[in-house]
Amino acid sequence: MGVRGRDDSGQAFPVYIAVIAGLLFLAFAYFVVGAATTLRGGAQTAADAAALAAAQDARDQLRTEWLSVIGDPAQWDPILQGRGYLDGPACRRAADLADRNGAALAASGGCEPLATGDEGFRVTVRTTGTVGRSLVPGTESQRAEASAEAVIEPLCTFEPPEPTASPTEPTAPPTEPGGPDQPEDPGPEEPEVVTGLTCDGEEWEIDLADPVLPGAKDLFTVRLTD
Repeated sequence: MGVRGRDDSGQAFPVYIAVIAGLLFLAFAYFVVGAATTLRGGAQTAADAAALAAAQDARDQLRTEWLSVIGDPAQWDPILQGRGYLDGPACRRAADLADRNGAALAASGGCEPLATGDEGFRVTVRTTGTVGRSLVPGTESQRAEASAEAVIEPLCTFEPPEPTASPTEPTAPPTEPGGPDQPEDPGPEEPEVVTGLTCDGEEWEIDLADPVLPGAKDLFTVRLTD
């Protein structure tokens, strides 16, 4: 009986080794899958942040441009519709945010204006880290890639009031300076107040002499598309 017990123990030992090896393999496989999933999630986070950064930079550019022509309401409309920003500074901002999140803009199509007719950007990034580094053979150079789109949506409309014709006054005969019929100096004109600007349901009156103006977030909303 003692000999048979020792024989059973010897036969069971390889089984234990096989089970342990299988468990270690499964644990390693789960580790690789988890690392790949984490890297993919990091790539998508970087793409989302970069796309939003590009759109936000463009939004800030638009408000700066609007402020430069605030005294000429005839030039407001295209700016308030989201046209007139520069792609270069916006994409540099996108690259900066991608770098902060462990990624870089893809070499081709890394940052481009939307082709859908909307104002905004499509950004594609690749992670600077790899799936398994040196732990998993063959994955040392494999990186995750992800894309995101962000749109700039106008919140304001501008309808300038219709000009009103002033009645024609009869021309008074010339008088000597200081004479009794000399009209009084009307003094400086009242500062112009521009009406007709509505942002997200709120009406604004812009006193050009001392303007209180909507901020960039009042003029445009920036969001990721689905």
